[in-house]
Amino acid sequence: MSLPPPAVAAAIRAFLHAERPRQTAFLAALVREPSDNPPGDCGPAAAHAAGLLEALGLTVERHPVPAELVRAAGMISVTNLLVRQRFGDGGPVIALNAHGDVVPPGAGWTQDPYGAAIVDGWMVGRGVAVSKSDFATYTWALLALRALDIPLRGVIELHFTYDEEAGGAIGPQWLLREGITRPDCAIGAGFSYAVVSAHNGCLHLEVEVIGRSAHAALPASGIDALEAASAVLTSLYAARPALAETRSAIQGIGSSQLTVGLISGGVNTNVVPDRVVLRLDRRIIPEENPQTVEDGLRALIEAAVARVPGARVAIRRILGAAPLVPSPAAEALGARLAAVARDVLGEAVAVSGVPLYTDSRHYAAAGVPIVLYGAGPRSIEAANAHRADERLPLADLYAASEVIALTLAGLLGETDATA
Repeated sequence: MSLPPPAVAAAIRAFLHAERPRQTAFLAALVREPSDNPPGDCGPAAAHAAGLLEALGLTVERHPVPAELVRAAGMISVTNLLVRQRFGDGGPVIALNAHGDVVPPGAGWTQDPYGAAIVDGWMVGRGVAVSKSDFATYTWALLALRALDIPLRGVIELHFTYDEEAGGAIGPQWLLREGITRPDCAIGAGFSYAVVSAHNGCLHLEVEVIGRSAHAALPASGIDALEAASAVLTSLYAARPALAETRSAIQGIGSSQLTVGLISGGVNTNVVPDRVVLRLDRRIIPEENPQTVEDGLRALIEAAVARVPGARVAIRRILGAAPLVPSPAAEALGARLAAVARDVLGEAVAVSGVPLYTDSRHYAAAGVPIVLYGAGPRSIEAANAHRADERLPLADLYAASEVIALTLAGLLGETDATA
């Protein structure tokens, strides 16, 4: 069954409705505490969130990440937060994961990025949709279950981490690798009108093209790194049309993508460039093999540089994020969530994919079935995610909290509940 008994569902709805002012204030308090990454000094934000959670009567485990690992991830401080709530004996362990680090605000805001202003029913602020909102979604779903006077079996864990913008290696991946947690299944931060069971992978490569400087009056005495880099760009852009034809069979994923996002190099206007550095982003659909994709790109780049005599190239992987590939267990969990969401929202909610990459891949890599569902409007564009005036409809926060709480109550209320 997808929904808990009617009396239980009614009690959950009544609790969450009465708690809306307190839940809204909790989210506003999170938004008002900066947690920009970069620079990634997120320890203070985690301490702030832990205090808010403890004020709600929850027991919070603080798991600071060793300084050397934090530095290796390009951050300053990271503390991961865990809340574990047991209900009865036995049953599944279900993790709920959201990240508290956010991209810097940037320019163009009409509201204070850390003000948590409410405008026409939308809260505005950096991180309000991605994904501080789901700190509130998952916390209140847990509080609703704690308030019930019914037998439940299992454990709910809140995993609130602070390195998603840096790749998740010292957030969910670290928690799982260190054996701090081992859930049977997981739900990660998402939006309210779709359940996500698959997403793209991502490869970031740094390409350093090396030549030899020379006076611009005698360019033939040097080796022009920019000429070689131009050959690389020509080859990369020539490959893009074929990528557009490489489409995933999973709804919502789309095609493979390639973007060159950063270029730097040269010494001065009158000097042959001796070094040019490119950084590229390759989105990998679930049907592709990440290692095959990387090998192909490296071969293409090396062949392009070889066309300029004397030029050399060094290629370094900056990020390798595997795609999230649907599993039967994750699809089953997603179907349950979608059924409850349809009941709460009064409209069809699909189980689909997204062309992004998320921390969910770390759970899947550890053998933990995971889908994404949480508070948010119909698209990242509607939320202004990673843009000025990031925003969240509070109605979606309340609806998503109900969906999560009802789904958890159904899972933990079954004597044969499995992930």
